[in-house]
Amino acid sequence: MSRSELRFQTVEALGEAYRSGELSPVDVAQAHLDAIEALNPDTHDYITVTADRAIADARRSEDALRSGQDVGPLCGVPIALKDLVHTAGIPTTAGTTIWQDRVPDRDGTVARKLSVAGSVLLGKTNLVEFAFGPYGVNPHYGTPPNPRKADRVPGGSSSGSGAAVARGCAVAAIGTDTGGSIRLPAAFCGVVGLKPTVERVSRAGVVPLSWTLDSVGPLTRTVKDAAYVFDAIAGPDSEDAVTNAAPPLHSTVDGIEQEIRGRRIGVVRYPFFDGADAQVVESVDRAITVLADLGAEVEDVELPEAVTELEAEIDGRGSVSIMCVEGFACHRDTLDQQGDDVDPRIRERIEQGKAVSASDYALALLGQQRMRRSVTERLSRWDAVVAPTTLYTAPPIADVSKAPARLTTRLVNYLGLCSVSLPCGLADDGLPVGLQVIGKPFDERTILNISYAYEQASGWKELSSSRMTDG
Repeated sequence: MSRSELRFQTVEALGEAYRSGELSPVDVAQAHLDAIEALNPDTHDYITVTADRAIADARRSEDALRSGQDVGPLCGVPIALKDLVHTAGIPTTAGTTIWQDRVPDRDGTVARKLSVAGSVLLGKTNLVEFAFGPYGVNPHYGTPPNPRKADRVPGGSSSGSGAAVARGCAVAAIGTDTGGSIRLPAAFCGVVGLKPTVERVSRAGVVPLSWTLDSVGPLTRTVKDAAYVFDAIAGPDSEDAVTNAAPPLHSTVDGIEQEIRGRRIGVVRYPFFDGADAQVVESVDRAITVLADLGAEVEDVELPEAVTELEAEIDGRGSVSIMCVEGFACHRDTLDQQGDDVDPRIRERIEQGKAVSASDYALALLGQQRMRRSVTERLSRWDAVVAPTTLYTAPPIADVSKAPARLTTRLVNYLGLCSVSLPCGLADDGLPVGLQVIGKPFDERTILNISYAYEQASGWKELSSSRMTDG
């Protein structure tokens, strides 16, 4: 197996090769580090590369496997962390040069869980400054080029995580999602991104943008890999009290290969398709046909809660007001002290929170609670809802200020749902199109099952491996 091929193996394939002795975790880690060293000066996927840590992790995993101390499916698997996740002894910049020397003294919960699972930490990935932007632009550390077309954005704010996975510079990476920041880079880069229900994965030790809306989840090249990572990081955590309200978690990997015959899937044309590029609609409609051919019961349905939230967003209310108020609360002191060092576009977004009144913020939170109850009841009729992840493919970096502002991904965060984005096609210019599978709160198992069935039947599982290489 070539060193390039080593970088595009799945979690399952690596596990089998490690346990048979065919591959060494050290060799796989080194193949990734060599690629990062060669590519990262131009791609900027990583802010910090932890080469010594990676080799040490890989050796520890190899020794554990040889001695029969198998800690699970992620043992020896090279991963990356969005540079919002605290890592003991390793800088956590949040994408800003203000914090370039900020070194936590302990791991965030997600970092700790992945370490306990035996993963190999390659480094900390690039992101939009303070995670406040949808396209992945960062003037401080460089903007990662889209792995399919270098003049296009990678999507944000988890830009480096999505691009590194697509480029074969990590098997999996952790992202965060406040309004689409896992799913947008997944769609634009042609990989898989899982936005869990907020209460499923601890945010302790993750730099916040909005404690009401933030989710932590994986970006991977396959749906099953996303399930492996999710199973490792999910669960209650005393340091993030919201996770204690979640129902018991059952392995998503165990049920992922079940047939989806009889699954009830709704297609919400408005607002999720409204204004979408024709090629995006065509790709998603073909995906819907595949799901129907697999035996799913597919029907067009309405989701009035999404329409209400979209109208609120247009008026600057709903999720937008929550994000801005909480983002300003999180970063007000930094702006007061070193605001001139922040990207002016990011500073302007954060400072919008000052203009939202306390009553408007309180009404937005109250409206969210009511709509979450309503949408949960409505979704009880279906197993999932499907829609485009984005209304268009990745826009040009040079013209990103002219890119459409409307993002339907934010609706999922506000309504408290979980969602997977996975590839479902290519536009004529070769850019990926993302299919979004949206589920009820805490029902990640169902949306991963549906996503896996589509991935296996459609052939697009090859998009981010054999076709998306070092470009």
